[in-house]
Amino acid sequence: MTRLRRSLTAHWYAWAMVLPVVVVLAVLVAYPLGKGIYLSFTDADEANTARTIGVNHIPSTYGFVGLDNYWRVLSGQEGNFYGRLGWTVVWTASCVVLHYVLGLGLAMLLNRPMRLRGLYRVLLILPWAVPAFVATFSWRLMFNEKYGVLNAVLERLGAGAVDWLGDSTLQKAAAVAVNVWMGVPFMMVALLGGLQTIPAELHEAAALDGASPWQRFRHVTLPGLRTVSGTVVLLGTIWTFNMFQVIYLLIGQGASSDSEILVTYAYRLAFQGIRDYAGSATYGILLLSLLLVFATFYRRALARQEVAR
Repeated sequence: MTRLRRSLTAHWYAWAMVLPVVVVLAVLVAYPLGKGIYLSFTDADEANTARTIGVNHIPSTYGFVGLDNYWRVLSGQEGNFYGRLGWTVVWTASCVVLHYVLGLGLAMLLNRPMRLRGLYRVLLILPWAVPAFVATFSWRLMFNEKYGVLNAVLERLGAGAVDWLGDSTLQKAAAVAVNVWMGVPFMMVALLGGLQTIPAELHEAAALDGASPWQRFRHVTLPGLRTVSGTVVLLGTIWTFNMFQVIYLLIGQGASSDSEILVTYAYRLAFQGIRDYAGSATYGILLLSLLLVFATFYRRALARQEVAR
């Protein structure tokens, strides 16, 4: 306690600068997270939570149920949790891999001297600059079965119209395509910055030693991008795993149970039909736990690689 008083006295200005951030984080992050954890241990739903109807106030009647919600979800009693988890993992892995591969390819092209390179950079960054809901609705119009541009092109080529957003498999393919289009610019910019930190002398020395372009890429470029790659892949995984707007806004109410990822199903539990707040909170905490476990093991794996070097 004495040490805290001394710190406050000696560094009061720093504490004053940090205080607004702490308050904002407490209001926007800590309280909702704590509330969600609490609700996941209850049976709260639309029927038993407190509400006001006219002048009448109905108190809440939900109670504590312990780990029952987690058991129902993880044991399979609640529904198709593992099926949705599998598709969420496939969705995340496919998007992140395509983000990285396409982003790295574009970054390497833009890292080379060429005419109008600045213009190409601006054009390739545009998908990232457009608000996500605007981009998603634009793609939804292009995927429209009757009036979409894609089906118009297919009809011009002699092929029939495709119900892109009506079939479960096509819904998944469309969602991956849209998310890749939106996410590649960030990966490209980050990797381009990483490429520009690699000394050109390393590539020149490797070329003088007779290394082929593939060998220079494998033994110079990729190791030089290891730190940047580790960070952007982790961020991309977290963002894609929770990419609510693409699935929900692109497919909307037509999303089949096979096309939903965990975060969109958690939203549907809380805000559609008979609102199951406890079930939605349980899914939210499970999502957070999965990402924390992944981030922990991922960072440890990167640390082991650094030690091995």
